[in-house]
Amino acid sequence: MSNSLVLVLNAGSSSLKFALMDAQTGEAILSGLGECFGLEDARISWKRDGEKQELMLEEGGNHHEKAVGIIVELVESMNVGEQLVAIGHRVVHGGEKFADATLLNDAVIEEIEAMSDLAPLHNPANVMGIRAAMTAFPSLPQVAVFDTAFHQSMPQKAYTGAIANELYTDYGIRRYGFHGTSHYFVSREAAKQLNKNIDEANFISVHLGNGASVCAVRNGQSVDTSMGFTPLSGLMMGTRCGDLDPGIIEFLLKKGWSQEQVFDALNKKSGFLGVSGLTSDARGILEAMDSGHEGAKLAFEVFTYRVSKYIGSYLIPLDSLDAIIFTGGIGENSLPIRREILKNLKLLGFVEDEAGNEAARFGNGGIIAKSEMLGAVAMVVPTNEEFVIASQAEGFAK
Repeated sequence: MSNSLVLVLNAGSSSLKFALMDAQTGEAILSGLGECFGLEDARISWKRDGEKQELMLEEGGNHHEKAVGIIVELVESMNVGEQLVAIGHRVVHGGEKFADATLLNDAVIEEIEAMSDLAPLHNPANVMGIRAAMTAFPSLPQVAVFDTAFHQSMPQKAYTGAIANELYTDYGIRRYGFHGTSHYFVSREAAKQLNKNIDEANFISVHLGNGASVCAVRNGQSVDTSMGFTPLSGLMMGTRCGDLDPGIIEFLLKKGWSQEQVFDALNKKSGFLGVSGLTSDARGILEAMDSGHEGAKLAFEVFTYRVSKYIGSYLIPLDSLDAIIFTGGIGENSLPIRREILKNLKLLGFVEDEAGNEAARFGNGGIIAKSEMLGAVAMVVPTNEEFVIASQAEGFAK
């Protein structure tokens, strides 16, 4: 184990993921999850030396602070001492202000809080985790790594909405994009595996999970991505609708729906769950399909069709294509979904390597298809966002 351990914290509104990670190798010697914060069954679980433990949190008080307190005790019990060099925080929205990992101080935290309107479920929670960690680890550098940062290289034509310019200048309404740490990581891993210089490599990165997005990467930089002003746009997801005619919002409001009802439906009752009427989980969709459930079959078809359309459209901003990269929980593990997407890309010349596709699951990557026409491959690259956060945070400890 190196002398470059970083504690990575990813605070959600009611949860806190964490990992104590070697920033040189990406090995996590401690990892865990606090969940159900604010509820009576709030708890924290962790895995250490192959063993998993769980602890219920007492009701009342700030569960984020309580969870960080437990994490501090766990870290101290491991006697890592001077090996712990920094704390890395995932922050969802950095707006146009932050294009790189940033050392946290009071002014930066105020900037993150000021962008809470852009990510109301995430940025306030991120700040809670930051403040709790700064109290617990006052002598260590605390570093924010932003989901939106990788996409700050998008050209103006890609991030500008076809709306009145003052909506951008006055309110910051534009395409920001998310999943940036994942797209950043897998594009660089793919370049290594293909013996390509990242500055000369072109990819379409496809992050498929409960949240999903596609990113066009030209010469190692993000030049377009499917999520926009919020994570609601782009692909169909577990419970989110993805791209939708905004006139539908006005239509529903005129029908007597409240604003809260509309956005609850679009954020929490759409996607796999809404189309299937059954579940938001892709595994449940596939199981139900096998049992002949028509709603599940339709959800599968809508999802794979929309992903395929985005992949095809993202050839436009690229000069050439080296690989389509599948990642995320669904992208890394769901053979039927990848297979259907590849079938939809037949006009681009992709031919599935069935054995390779079947092998590239459950932590294994590899090439799953080739297109002689494009001189490109489709491949699976398991993502590791925590490693990105750890390695970028470590840079501030030197």
